[in-house]
Amino acid sequence: MPEVNGRWVANMDLPRTPDNEEPAAERACDFRPVDKGFTEEMAVAEASRCMRCKKPLCVEGCPVNIDIPTFITHIYEREFGKALDTIRESSMLPAICGRVCPQENQCEGKCVRGRKGEPVAIGQLERFLGDQPELASKPAVKPANGKKVAVIGSGPSGIACAGELARNGFDVTVFEAFFTGGGVLVYGIPEFRLPKAVVKREIDGLRDLGVKFEFNSVMGRLADAEELLGEKGFDALYVATGAGLPKFLNIPGENLPNVFFANEYLTRVNLMKANEFPEYDTPTKHGKNVVVFGGGNVAMDAVRTAKRLGAEHAIIAYRRTEDEMPCRKAELHHAKAEGVEVLPLVAPLEFFKGEDGNVAGVRVQHCELGEPDDSGRRRPVPIEGAIEEIPCDVAISAIGTNANPFAKLIGGMELNKWGYIEADEDGRTSNPKIWAGGDIVTGAATVILAMGAGKKAAASITAALS
Repeated sequence: MPEVNGRWVANMDLPRTPDNEEPAAERACDFRPVDKGFTEEMAVAEASRCMRCKKPLCVEGCPVNIDIPTFITHIYEREFGKALDTIRESSMLPAICGRVCPQENQCEGKCVRGRKGEPVAIGQLERFLGDQPELASKPAVKPANGKKVAVIGSGPSGIACAGELARNGFDVTVFEAFFTGGGVLVYGIPEFRLPKAVVKREIDGLRDLGVKFEFNSVMGRLADAEELLGEKGFDALYVATGAGLPKFLNIPGENLPNVFFANEYLTRVNLMKANEFPEYDTPTKHGKNVVVFGGGNVAMDAVRTAKRLGAEHAIIAYRRTEDEMPCRKAELHHAKAEGVEVLPLVAPLEFFKGEDGNVAGVRVQHCELGEPDDSGRRRPVPIEGAIEEIPCDVAISAIGTNANPFAKLIGGMELNKWGYIEADEDGRTSNPKIWAGGDIVTGAATVILAMGAGKKAAASITAALS
């Protein structure tokens, strides 16, 4: 019982509740969700581990400042509706954030219990609640204020901003270039990590708040900032177009057939269902020997997708060691459990083709770690003469992204030399009627940081247009 004489006392003897995962050998063969989520009893038991700190550092670690101790208390008391309402005061997307946020570097990374053991499983508890949206109270919506705001992009930053504005009484229209909402949540993150039905449920919740969605609408082509703020009658814009332009490896053979960029490869499968070809019209190569270059979450998503498409050898090739990989440790753990091979300390030199003209392999340079570079990580240094050929019938580049070029086409605001939008911490751009946030401002980052930017911008827009 975590309460003694009216004072909350954490269950210090209880170990962290293990994740409720599907067996690795089985899940690696299809796109079923890796994690089934907590049951009610698992959630209540894990909630009892919370120490209810006087100064909850977990809240400071959350980019949207969710009142974590309060919602965990409600879970322990089995008041699940109140717990979900507490989260939704700060975040409209708990089912998404509970699955894909890097809690180990944010809320859980600050958890006091983590100093001498395992932190409270805050992400799993958030997901447990987010998967029961019917328990939440209907969000309070202020009366319509007669102001119109256009949100460009329906990724996490855009929909977070749209939801906050709708709750504040604004008439909000979201313009999305794709045929469905969610942005990177649907085209970038595979079904086994984030089911599309979960994203659709969150989008439908925004519709219930009055948010309108215009799909297949490429802003910068159909209309620019001047038109939206002029003849279209919008009082403000929020630009959240993301950073989806892939970076090149810049090596020979990069344009050979079956050498993909991760964004293209994942979009074909996640959004256009290439894994179900020919039932769906989008094809992709189902390679037997697949090499993915990169060490981030996108690289992990790509190589785990290749494994599910039948790869006998699915390799992550990274120029540093596993310790320096920027991906979530849980993603690396899951990938290796599913049979993914890790090839550290190699850099690609050249793709070469086979007799059929398709990629047949890649020459890589073996490296060793030298002195730290500007990132603070040790620099990979080539080992003279240590060159190897690796056979592959599919190769995927997942080394990062650049700014979405449509930000420039939308116009009306200053960009930096890399094409990202210049904006302050509240999302204000050089144009007093345009705000921006998410990856198009910061570069590729996390879902929750993008949401935090959208929430801040919504507050700033609300104050400016009041």
